[in-house]
Amino acid sequence: MQIDWEKTLDDIFADKLNCPKCGSLNANLVAGYSRSPGTSEFAPRTHNCKNPAECDARRLIVVCENCARELRLRASPVDREGMMTLLLNDNRKDLEDCLDYLADYWQEDLDVDPTDGATRLEEVEPEIFKEEDEWRKQLEDEYLGYHRWFRDNNVRIPNAGWRSEYVEEIVGLGYKTLLGD
Repeated sequence: MQIDWEKTLDDIFADKLNCPKCGSLNANLVAGYSRSPGTSEFAPRTHNCKNPAECDARRLIVVCENCARELRLRASPVDREGMMTLLLNDNRKDLEDCLDYLADYWQEDLDVDPTDGATRLEEVEPEIFKEEDEWRKQLEDEYLGYHRWFRDNNVRIPNAGWRSEYVEEIVGLGYKTLLGD
């Protein structure tokens, strides 16, 4: 009898989650948010920070309970489905921020005259638009990965209508999206 060790190991560890800080395998990890730059390496999602070591952006941190205590992280237990839901929702917040920025926040950042309301970011600052557009596409691709995970695991997508609302808004602004039409 031959044993398929890869399948056997996958079966054994299928429901185990790896703590990114200490490496321990756990049935559940805990998740919480932190602004501490020292916790950024334990964030499952990357952020568009120029200097991650000093960035104090609010990040979702997922670690084991012992590491959460050590990091003084206010966290709640999550299983795989719970973690994927948190990641999906965190990604959605970033996409909504991109949408808000393209809609009008850029005008405040660049101190555009309020009478130039019909001007688009790509007309005023093409390089900034290019960066923002690339970041948005990266986030949309990440969203599609989470979406596939829910489908592949036969898990209902939380707030499934969010996607169509996002698509309508981004298309309404005149931009293309990877999330549909």
